Amino acid sequence: MKRQSGFTLIELVIVIVILGLLAATALPRFINVTVQARTASMQGVAGGLRSAVALARAAYVVAGSTAATSVDMSGTTVLTNSGINGGIPTGAAGGIGAAVPAPDGYTVAYGATTTYTPTNGPGAACQVQYVAATGIVTVVSDGGTNCGP
Repeated sequence: MKRQSGFTLIELVIVIVILGLLAATALPRFINVTVQARTASMQGVAGGLRSAVALARAAYVVAGSTAATSVDMSGTTVLTNSGINGGIPTGAAGGIGAAVPAPDGYTVAYGATTTYTPTNGPGAACQVQYVAATGIVTVVSDGGTNCGP
């Protein structure tokens, strides 16, 4: 008599049930990755804005003119403030918008406080803000559900 080897149907069902339970407990951990990715993306945009402000300010200082209203950044003219806040890019499209063009996946609203908002985000609860008068960049996010999908 020839002996057969392999798994019985009940053993296969038990393995599938165990794999299902493991997947159900791991799934919530991976859902949170969207919020973390969006927050990291916003931190990257904020870092780019801060670098652009520092480079524009440096170009302004190197030029030595306190009355200048623009600087040349690698062939791109960037509009800047003059006087005490000289060299800080304005909040217009020709200012910070020329220094940091709108990144993919973001919409930009130019003004005294320019905002970079993820296009697939929840809106005002999740954005990067640039204040043209001071050059300060802030990430508006609680890193939680308000910045979620």
